[in-house]
Amino acid sequence: MERSVWEPIYSHILHLEREGLVTRTFRRLDPERQQAILDAILEEALEKGPTALNIKQVAQRAGVSVGSLYTYFDHRDGLLDFAIALCVRYTVDTFESFRPYLAELPLRDALASYLIGGVGWSQTQVGLIQFFLRAAYQGDPALAERVVRPIADTLRDMVQEILAQAVSRGEIRAGVDLQATTRLIHALMIAVGDGQLLPYLNTYFQVVDKGISSERVLEALLDLIIEGIGSESA
Repeated sequence: MERSVWEPIYSHILHLEREGLVTRTFRRLDPERQQAILDAILEEALEKGPTALNIKQVAQRAGVSVGSLYTYFDHRDGLLDFAIALCVRYTVDTFESFRPYLAELPLRDALASYLIGGVGWSQTQVGLIQFFLRAAYQGDPALAERVVRPIADTLRDMVQEILAQAVSRGEIRAGVDLQATTRLIHALMIAVGDGQLLPYLNTYFQVVDKGISSERVLEALLDLIIEGIGSESA
């Protein structure tokens, strides 16, 4: 994570300390050292998988001793439990903070801001996003429910609220199945967004290439959605 976004998650570290997932000793470390340890846990889990987390390798990546790690966490599994809880809570809270802003925008602008903002934010959270995408696309059952579902549920709920507000403003025609439409738009946004974040997915999804920019794809996606569900008066 970037240093500029580390301070807002201090409250989450405090809550996790109260829940017994991390010690007071860790909370009292300087942010750079905290960040180095979290990044090391995520990198090790990304490379080896969550069930093969090696505490010695985590310590080496973080530049601390194994003994120091045991003063921050009670046991080996505690490292990953802490990292997952912190990353999920931070990500969900960040997305939730956008909801009031998106709800006030017209449908087209809200969907555009949702996708552009999500891709832009993800590009600043390299370690966290790589860890999340591993969980999402490699089907690790140990991470699917703990990491993927809470974040995916939040994203789907954001799309649902955008559509609900659009209905209240008369922007969506009568008879649209909002539950099914929410899930479809949620999936389309993921395909377009993740195709920009992961080159190997773009090879399959074919979202962008040298002749087709992300801006063109976004405009086409928004046209498709608005033409499909928009009201004539909108």
